Amino acid sequence: MNVIIQSTLITLQKHQALLDNLSNTQLCDASVSPYYSCIGTHLRHILDFYNCIFNADTKNRIDLTARARNKDVECNCGRAQDYLNLIIGKLNSTALDINKSVLVVDDLGLGKTELTYTYGSLLAQANSHAIHHLAIINYILDGLGFSLKDVSFGYNPTTPIAKQ
Repeated sequence: MNVIIQSTLITLQKHQALLDNLSNTQLCDASVSPYYSCIGTHLRHILDFYNCIFNADTKNRIDLTARARNKDVECNCGRAQDYLNLIIGKLNSTALDINKSVLVVDDLGLGKTELTYTYGSLLAQANSHAIHHLAIINYILDGLGFSLKDVSFGYNPTTPIAKQ
């Protein structure tokens, strides 16, 4: 199995561990400042990004702005786990050629634009993006007085870990 797929699966397993330890109330609690977003919106956003990768159109174009945005995933741990399992299943069963070029549509702040990626670079971006959102989730968890046993949750593997 390719290292990009392996890394992605490890990152997604952290989502599973999180969902195994949260209630629906905790998943959709948006009480932590300064942004007042909930864990569920971040999880849904991450999974939507991955889902877009598996929805290339007939011209082999992937539109990262065409996300599902299923609100049920944001406030129901069971639905979030179903969505997570769908993405993991697609990663395990799809033989993506990581060197194959794909046209990606995204909005970088100036409107939609098209860029050429490889599937490998797109998956690497998705993994890094997921880790970034896990860091935000970790911040929200702290604000809710909840912690996970995984000290690497939300940390980029290249981030030096402070010695205590």
